[in-house]
Amino acid sequence: MYFAALLARTEDGWEASDTELDDVETLSDLSDLAREASVDDDTVLVYIEQEDAWFGVVRVDGEEDPRIYVSDAAAAARSSYGEILLTDELLGRDPDDDDVADLDSLDLDGTEDGEPENEADDDDEDDVGVTAKGETVPSGPIGDREVLTDLGVNEKELLALDSTDALGEIAERLGAAEVLETVR
Repeated sequence: MYFAALLARTEDGWEASDTELDDVETLSDLSDLAREASVDDDTVLVYIEQEDAWFGVVRVDGEEDPRIYVSDAAAAARSSYGEILLTDELLGRDPDDDDVADLDSLDLDGTEDGEPENEADDDDEDDVGVTAKGETVPSGPIGDREVLTDLGVNEKELLALDSTDALGEIAERLGAAEVLETVR
């Protein structure tokens, strides 16, 4: 089960609204949705969570590029909404790279069809996710770990959040718990 909400900062505090992501296909679409909720180009936070698996925070400040934090990239990669957040830039990939490998970069280890050499290699699969495009994504947090620092949630606190109710804890620290609960 997914939950998505927008928190827009205003002169009077935070305003929350739940949001449907059915028409959102790209990070640009998500950013536009956040900007529409913005009051005077102030900060808007987009919260997305998949129950007990991962959460993401996208911060949009006016026309600046969005800042993204995802609690577990591998878990998010297995989610259509998570894939929206896992951009090439966030993953450190060159979007112009056409994935054509030269002979020097090929892994010619003697196995067929990319099969692991032994059973121990199968255990490593839990440490990565695979996107719909077949790209591997590392497990663990990824993105801007200081996305909420100036709002009262530092990097250490963000990394310590558990996916169970991370968004509620973040909202509480921002002073927005009550408005978030009204849309939950």
